[in-house]
Amino acid sequence: MALFHPGAIDAAAVRRILIIKWSAMGDLVSATAFVEDVRRAFPAATIDLNTLPAYAGLFRDDPRWRRVIAVAVRDGWRGMWRWLREIGAGQYDLVVDMQSNDRSRLLLSLLAWSGRGARWRIGHRARFPYHFGPARDMVWDRPGIFTRSALQAAGIATLTPHGRLHVAEAQRRHVAALMEEAGLRPGSYVIFLPGSQKAGFLKRWGVQRYAELARLLLARGVESIVLVGGPDEVEDCREIARLGGAAVVNLNGRSGIADAVLLAEGARAIVGNDTGMAHVCACTDTPMLVICGPTDPRRVRPIGPQVLAVQVDIPCRNCYAKDCPQAEYQRCMQLLTPHWVAEAVLQWERGGRHWPALAVPVLGYAGDE
Repeated sequence: MALFHPGAIDAAAVRRILIIKWSAMGDLVSATAFVEDVRRAFPAATIDLNTLPAYAGLFRDDPRWRRVIAVAVRDGWRGMWRWLREIGAGQYDLVVDMQSNDRSRLLLSLLAWSGRGARWRIGHRARFPYHFGPARDMVWDRPGIFTRSALQAAGIATLTPHGRLHVAEAQRRHVAALMEEAGLRPGSYVIFLPGSQKAGFLKRWGVQRYAELARLLLARGVESIVLVGGPDEVEDCREIARLGGAAVVNLNGRSGIADAVLLAEGARAIVGNDTGMAHVCACTDTPMLVICGPTDPRRVRPIGPQVLAVQVDIPCRNCYAKDCPQAEYQRCMQLLTPHWVAEAVLQWERGGRHWPALAVPVLGYAGDE
Protein backbone atom coordinates (compact mmCIF):
# COMPACT_ATOMS: atom_id res chain seq x y z
CA MET A 1 0.00 0.00 0.00
CA ALA A 2 1.31 3.44 -0.89
CA LEU A 3 2.00 5.66 2.10
CA PHE A 4 1.32 8.89 0.28
CA HIS A 5 -1.64 10.03 -1.83
CA PRO A 6 -0.88 13.40 -3.43
CA GLY A 7 -3.60 15.55 -4.91
CA ALA A 8 -6.76 17.26 -3.75
CA ILE A 9 -9.13 15.71 -1.24
CA ASP A 10 -12.13 13.98 -2.79
CA ALA A 11 -14.91 15.32 -0.56
CA ALA A 12 -17.33 12.59 -1.65
CA ALA A 13 -14.90 9.93 -0.39
CA VAL A 14 -14.56 11.45 3.10
CA ARG A 15 -16.96 9.68 5.45
CA ARG A 16 -15.04 9.60 8.74
CA ILE A 17 -12.88 12.47 10.04
CA LEU A 18 -10.61 12.61 13.07
CA ILE A 19 -9.58 15.90 14.69
CA ILE A 20 -6.51 15.66 16.95
CA LYS A 21 -6.08 18.38 19.58
CA TRP A 22 -4.67 17.36 22.95
CA SER A 23 -3.96 20.61 24.78
CA ALA A 24 -3.97 23.16 26.21
CA MET A 25 -7.51 24.17 27.13
CA GLY A 26 -7.35 27.59 25.49
CA ASP A 27 -5.82 26.21 22.30
CA LEU A 28 -8.40 23.42 22.21
CA VAL A 29 -11.28 25.87 22.53
CA SER A 30 -9.82 28.14 19.83
CA ALA A 31 -9.40 25.14 17.54
CA THR A 32 -13.17 24.65 17.48
CA ALA A 33 -13.30 27.53 14.98
CA PHE A 34 -11.44 25.33 12.50
CA VAL A 35 -13.63 22.35 13.39
CA GLU A 36 -16.57 24.37 12.10
CA ASP A 37 -14.70 24.96 8.85
CA VAL A 38 -14.05 21.23 8.46
CA ARG A 39 -17.72 20.45 9.13
CA ARG A 40 -18.77 22.92 6.47
CA ALA A 41 -16.38 21.40 3.94
CA PHE A 42 -17.55 17.81 4.59
CA PRO A 43 -21.19 18.04 5.71
CA ALA A 44 -21.95 14.35 5.15
CA ALA A 45 -18.99 13.06 7.19
CA THR A 46 -18.91 12.13 10.87
CA ILE A 47 -16.26 13.76 13.04
CA ASP A 48 -14.45 12.27 16.05
CA LEU A 49 -12.33 14.31 18.45
CA ASN A 50 -9.16 12.97 20.02
CA THR A 51 -8.15 14.92 23.13
CA LEU A 52 -6.80 14.32 26.63
CA PRO A 53 -9.08 12.99 29.39
CA ALA A 54 -8.86 16.31 31.27
CA TYR A 55 -10.67 18.12 28.45
CA ALA A 56 -13.25 15.54 27.41
CA GLY A 57 -15.89 17.17 29.63
CA LEU A 58 -15.78 20.33 27.52
CA PHE A 59 -17.53 18.42 24.75
CA ARG A 60 -19.97 16.28 26.70
CA ASP A 61 -23.28 16.04 24.78
CA ASP A 62 -21.83 18.14 21.95
CA PRO A 63 -23.69 17.08 18.77
CA ARG A 64 -20.75 17.97 16.53
CA TRP A 65 -18.88 14.85 17.54
CA ARG A 66 -19.79 11.28 16.83
CA ARG A 67 -17.32 10.32 19.52
CA VAL A 68 -14.79 11.97 21.85
CA ILE A 69 -11.73 9.74 22.18
CA ALA A 70 -9.96 10.69 25.39
CA VAL A 71 -6.63 8.89 25.65
CA ALA A 72 -3.80 9.65 28.09
CA VAL A 73 -1.38 9.59 25.20
CA ARG A 74 1.38 11.12 27.32
CA ASP A 75 1.29 8.12 29.66
CA GLY A 76 4.38 6.50 28.14
CA TRP A 77 4.26 3.59 25.74
CA ARG A 78 1.06 2.25 27.31
CA GLY A 79 -0.84 5.40 26.38
CA MET A 80 0.67 5.48 22.91
CA TRP A 81 -0.20 1.83 22.30
CA ARG A 82 -3.80 2.46 23.32
CA TRP A 83 -3.91 5.47 20.99
CA LEU A 84 -2.64 3.40 18.05
CA ARG A 85 -5.21 0.69 18.74
CA GLU A 86 -8.21 3.02 19.09
CA ILE A 87 -7.34 5.42 16.28
CA GLY A 88 -6.34 2.63 13.94
CA ALA A 89 -9.69 0.97 14.49
CA GLY A 90 -11.50 4.15 13.43
CA GLN A 91 -10.63 3.67 9.73
CA TYR A 92 -10.58 7.41 9.13
CA ASP A 93 -10.56 8.89 5.66
CA LEU A 94 -9.24 12.26 6.83
CA VAL A 95 -7.16 13.22 9.87
CA VAL A 96 -6.66 16.87 10.82
CA ASP A 97 -3.80 17.05 13.32
CA MET A 98 -4.17 20.39 15.08
CA GLN A 99 -1.58 19.33 17.67
CA SER A 100 1.21 18.50 15.21
CA ASN A 101 3.97 17.92 17.74
CA ASP A 102 6.66 15.24 17.71
CA ARG A 103 4.41 12.70 19.42
CA SER A 104 1.43 13.10 17.11
CA ARG A 105 3.68 12.99 14.04
CA LEU A 106 5.30 9.79 15.30
CA LEU A 107 1.95 8.14 16.01
CA LEU A 108 0.49 9.10 12.65
CA SER A 109 3.64 7.83 10.94
CA LEU A 110 3.36 4.49 12.73
CA LEU A 111 -0.27 4.18 11.59
CA ALA A 112 0.73 4.98 8.01
CA TRP A 113 3.54 2.41 8.04
CA SER A 114 1.15 -0.20 9.43
CA GLY A 115 -1.30 0.38 6.56
CA ARG A 116 -4.02 1.81 8.86
CA GLY A 117 -3.38 5.48 8.21
CA ALA A 118 -5.98 7.86 6.85
CA ARG A 119 -6.04 8.47 3.13
CA TRP A 120 -5.56 12.22 3.69
CA ARG A 121 -3.73 13.86 6.58
CA ILE A 122 -3.49 17.58 7.35
CA GLY A 123 -0.92 18.99 9.77
CA HIS A 124 1.37 21.87 10.58
CA ARG A 125 4.19 20.64 8.35
CA ALA A 126 4.17 20.20 4.58
CA ARG A 127 5.89 16.81 4.71
CA PHE A 128 5.34 13.24 5.83
CA PRO A 129 3.19 12.09 7.56
CA TYR A 130 1.00 14.92 6.24
CA HIS A 131 -0.30 15.39 2.73
CA PHE A 132 -1.20 19.03 3.31
CA GLY A 133 0.49 21.65 5.46
CA PRO A 134 1.36 25.35 5.55
CA ALA A 135 4.06 26.93 3.44
CA ARG A 136 7.56 26.08 4.66
CA ASP A 137 8.43 29.72 5.31
CA MET A 138 5.31 30.34 7.40
CA VAL A 139 5.95 32.52 10.49
CA TRP A 140 3.92 32.10 13.66
CA ASP A 141 2.72 35.68 13.98
CA ARG A 142 -0.96 35.18 14.82
CA PRO A 143 -3.02 32.55 16.64
CA GLY A 144 -4.03 29.51 14.63
CA ILE A 145 -2.03 30.54 11.57
CA PHE A 146 -0.53 27.09 10.96
CA THR A 147 -3.89 25.31 11.19
CA ARG A 148 -5.56 27.95 9.05
CA SER A 149 -2.86 27.76 6.39
CA ALA A 150 -2.84 23.94 6.39
CA LEU A 151 -6.61 23.76 5.92
CA GLN A 152 -6.44 26.27 3.10
CA ALA A 153 -3.68 24.21 1.43
CA ALA A 154 -6.11 21.29 1.47
CA GLY A 155 -8.83 23.39 -0.17
CA ILE A 156 -10.84 24.01 3.01
CA ALA A 157 -12.10 27.58 3.42
CA THR A 158 -11.44 29.06 6.88
CA LEU A 159 -14.43 31.31 7.48
CA THR A 160 -15.36 30.80 11.14
CA PRO A 161 -14.31 33.93 13.06
CA HIS A 162 -13.86 32.45 16.54
CA GLY A 163 -14.24 29.30 18.62
CA ARG A 164 -17.59 27.63 19.18
CA LEU A 165 -18.55 25.71 22.32
CA HIS A 166 -21.83 23.83 22.60
CA VAL A 167 -23.95 24.86 25.60
CA ALA A 168 -26.72 22.57 26.82
CA GLU A 169 -30.19 23.90 27.61
CA ALA A 170 -29.79 23.03 31.30
CA GLN A 171 -26.77 25.29 31.49
CA ARG A 172 -28.67 28.11 29.84
CA ARG A 173 -31.33 27.86 32.54
CA HIS A 174 -28.67 27.80 35.24
CA VAL A 175 -26.96 30.95 33.94
CA ALA A 176 -30.29 32.74 33.51
CA ALA A 177 -31.09 32.03 37.17
CA LEU A 178 -27.59 33.10 38.22
CA MET A 179 -27.90 36.40 36.38
CA GLU A 180 -31.34 37.07 37.82
CA GLU A 181 -30.10 36.38 41.34
CA ALA A 182 -27.11 38.72 40.86
CA GLY A 183 -29.22 41.41 39.18
CA LEU A 184 -27.24 41.27 35.93
CA ARG A 185 -28.90 42.74 32.87
CA PRO A 186 -27.59 41.78 29.43
CA GLY A 187 -25.37 44.53 28.06
CA SER A 188 -24.89 46.21 31.42
CA TYR A 189 -21.82 44.50 32.89
CA VAL A 190 -18.14 43.93 32.13
CA ILE A 191 -16.45 40.59 32.81
CA PHE A 192 -13.01 40.39 34.40
CA LEU A 193 -10.80 37.30 33.96
CA PRO A 194 -8.13 38.21 36.54
CA GLY A 195 -6.37 34.87 36.96
CA SER A 196 -4.13 32.35 35.28
CA GLN A 197 -2.56 29.06 36.25
CA LYS A 198 -0.58 29.37 39.46
CA ALA A 199 2.58 28.41 37.60
CA GLY A 200 2.02 31.38 35.27
CA PHE A 201 1.37 34.01 37.92
CA LEU A 202 3.51 36.56 36.06
CA LYS A 203 0.70 36.74 33.49
CA ARG A 204 -1.61 38.28 36.10
CA TRP A 205 -2.15 42.01 35.88
CA GLY A 206 -2.78 42.12 39.63
CA VAL A 207 -5.54 42.38 42.22
CA GLN A 208 -5.05 46.07 42.99
CA ARG A 209 -5.13 47.07 39.32
CA TYR A 210 -8.28 45.07 38.59
CA ALA A 211 -9.97 46.56 41.66
CA GLU A 212 -9.07 50.07 40.51
CA LEU A 213 -10.25 49.26 36.98
CA ALA A 214 -13.57 48.10 38.43
CA ARG A 215 -14.04 51.41 40.25
CA LEU A 216 -13.16 53.41 37.12
CA LEU A 217 -15.56 51.51 34.85
CA LEU A 218 -18.36 51.69 37.39
CA ALA A 219 -17.85 55.45 37.57
CA ARG A 220 -18.09 55.59 33.75
CA GLY A 221 -21.57 54.01 33.59
CA VAL A 222 -20.95 50.26 33.76
CA GLU A 223 -23.59 48.80 36.10
CA SER A 224 -21.69 45.74 37.35
CA ILE A 225 -18.36 43.96 37.17
CA VAL A 226 -18.48 40.17 37.01
CA LEU A 227 -15.50 38.06 38.11
CA VAL A 228 -15.07 34.69 36.41
CA GLY A 229 -12.31 32.18 36.94
CA GLY A 230 -11.16 28.79 38.12
CA PRO A 231 -9.75 27.26 41.31
CA ASP A 232 -6.33 28.90 40.91
CA GLU A 233 -7.73 32.41 41.18
CA VAL A 234 -10.27 32.06 44.01
CA GLU A 235 -8.29 34.30 46.36
CA ASP A 236 -7.67 36.97 43.71
CA CYS A 237 -11.36 37.16 42.82
CA ARG A 238 -12.37 37.36 46.47
CA GLU A 239 -9.96 40.24 47.09
CA ILE A 240 -11.00 42.14 43.94
CA ALA A 241 -14.64 41.85 45.01
CA ARG A 242 -13.78 43.17 48.48
CA LEU A 243 -11.82 46.13 47.16
CA GLY A 244 -14.06 46.91 44.20
CA GLY A 245 -17.30 47.46 46.09
CA ALA A 246 -20.84 46.10 46.10
CA ALA A 247 -21.28 46.29 42.32
CA VAL A 248 -18.54 43.68 41.80
CA VAL A 249 -20.19 40.27 41.47
CA ASN A 250 -17.88 37.36 42.21
CA LEU A 251 -19.03 34.26 40.30
CA ASN A 252 -15.80 32.35 40.76
CA GLY A 253 -16.79 28.91 42.03
CA ARG A 254 -20.42 29.38 40.99
CA SER A 255 -19.99 29.17 37.23
CA GLY A 256 -18.33 26.57 35.03
CA ILE A 257 -16.63 26.77 31.65
CA ALA A 258 -19.79 26.55 29.56
CA ASP A 259 -21.48 29.04 31.90
CA ALA A 260 -18.70 31.52 31.14
CA VAL A 261 -19.64 31.43 27.45
CA LEU A 262 -23.23 32.45 28.25
CA LEU A 263 -22.11 35.16 30.68
CA ALA A 264 -19.77 36.49 28.02
CA GLU A 265 -22.60 36.59 25.48
CA GLY A 266 -24.47 39.07 27.67
CA ALA A 267 -21.50 41.27 28.63
CA ARG A 268 -20.64 44.74 27.34
CA ALA A 269 -16.97 43.86 27.25
CA ILE A 270 -14.41 41.46 28.70
CA VAL A 271 -11.02 42.23 30.24
CA GLY A 272 -8.62 39.43 31.06
CA ASN A 273 -5.11 38.11 31.31
CA ASP A 274 -3.51 35.56 29.00
CA THR A 275 -5.51 32.64 30.40
CA GLY A 276 -7.50 29.68 29.09
CA MET A 277 -10.74 31.28 30.24
CA ALA A 278 -10.12 34.15 27.81
CA HIS A 279 -10.26 31.65 24.93
CA VAL A 280 -13.52 30.27 26.34
CA CYS A 281 -15.14 33.71 26.58
CA ALA A 282 -13.88 34.55 23.09
CA CYS A 283 -16.41 32.03 21.74
CA THR A 284 -18.77 35.03 21.52
CA ASP A 285 -18.86 38.34 19.65
CA THR A 286 -18.33 40.40 22.82
CA PRO A 287 -15.38 42.85 22.61
CA MET A 288 -12.43 41.54 24.64
CA LEU A 289 -9.20 43.18 25.78
CA VAL A 290 -6.40 40.81 26.80
CA ILE A 291 -3.49 42.14 28.86
CA CYS A 292 -0.14 40.54 27.95
CA GLY A 293 3.28 41.00 29.48
CA PRO A 294 5.63 38.01 29.59
CA THR A 295 3.86 36.18 26.75
CA ASP A 296 3.69 37.11 23.08
CA PRO A 297 0.22 38.48 22.19
CA ARG A 298 0.75 37.55 18.55
CA ARG A 299 0.71 33.93 19.63
CA VAL A 300 -1.45 33.71 22.73
CA ARG A 301 -4.41 35.99 22.10
CA PRO A 302 -7.72 34.22 21.43
CA ILE A 303 -8.91 33.89 17.85
CA GLY A 304 -11.48 36.42 16.71
CA PRO A 305 -11.89 39.92 15.25
CA GLN A 306 -13.47 41.05 18.52
CA VAL A 307 -10.26 40.44 20.50
CA LEU A 308 -7.64 43.11 21.19
CA ALA A 309 -4.39 42.12 22.93
CA VAL A 310 -2.23 44.89 24.39
CA GLN A 311 1.35 44.92 25.64
CA VAL A 312 3.83 47.65 26.56
CA ASP A 313 6.79 47.93 24.23
CA ILE A 314 9.78 47.31 26.52
CA PRO A 315 12.89 45.20 25.78
CA CYS A 316 12.04 42.42 28.25
CA ARG A 317 8.54 41.71 26.91
CA ASN A 318 7.75 38.14 25.80
CA CYS A 319 10.32 36.77 28.27
CA TYR A 320 8.14 33.74 29.18
CA ALA A 321 9.99 33.68 32.51
CA LYS A 322 8.73 31.86 35.61
CA ASP A 323 9.84 34.75 37.80
CA CYS A 324 10.69 38.36 37.01
CA PRO A 325 14.45 39.09 37.14
CA GLN A 326 14.05 42.84 36.61
CA ALA A 327 14.85 45.36 39.32
CA GLU A 328 11.39 46.87 38.77
CA TYR A 329 9.28 43.78 39.35
CA GLN A 330 6.67 43.03 36.66
CA ARG A 331 7.34 46.32 34.90
CA CYS A 332 5.45 45.02 31.86
CA MET A 333 2.29 44.95 33.98
CA GLN A 334 2.95 48.05 36.10
CA LEU A 335 3.19 50.30 33.06
CA LEU A 336 -0.33 49.39 31.91
CA THR A 337 -2.26 51.59 34.31
CA PRO A 338 -5.94 51.03 35.22
CA HIS A 339 -6.79 54.47 33.79
CA TRP A 340 -5.26 53.54 30.42
CA VAL A 341 -6.96 50.13 30.36
CA ALA A 342 -10.35 51.63 31.30
CA GLU A 343 -10.21 54.08 28.41
CA ALA A 344 -8.94 51.41 26.00
CA VAL A 345 -11.77 49.04 26.98
CA LEU A 346 -14.44 51.66 26.40
CA GLN A 347 -12.88 52.67 23.07
CA TRP A 348 -12.73 49.05 21.91
CA GLU A 349 -16.32 48.42 23.02
CA ARG A 350 -17.49 51.42 21.01
CA GLY A 351 -15.62 50.16 17.96
CA GLY A 352 -12.92 52.82 18.16
CA ARG A 353 -9.25 52.26 17.46
CA HIS A 354 -7.70 55.36 19.05
CA TRP A 355 -5.97 54.21 22.22
CA PRO A 356 -5.24 56.63 25.05
CA ALA A 357 -1.74 58.03 25.35
CA LEU A 358 0.77 56.41 27.68
CA ALA A 359 4.35 57.36 28.49
CA VAL A 360 5.60 54.09 27.02
CA PRO A 361 4.41 52.82 23.61
CA VAL A 362 1.72 50.15 23.66
CA LEU A 363 1.52 47.38 21.08
CA GLY A 364 -2.00 46.39 20.12
CA TYR A 365 -2.96 43.29 18.14
CA ALA A 366 -6.54 43.07 16.98
CA GLY A 367 -8.37 40.43 14.99
CA ASP A 368 -6.15 38.71 12.41
CA GLU A 369 -3.62 41.54 12.08
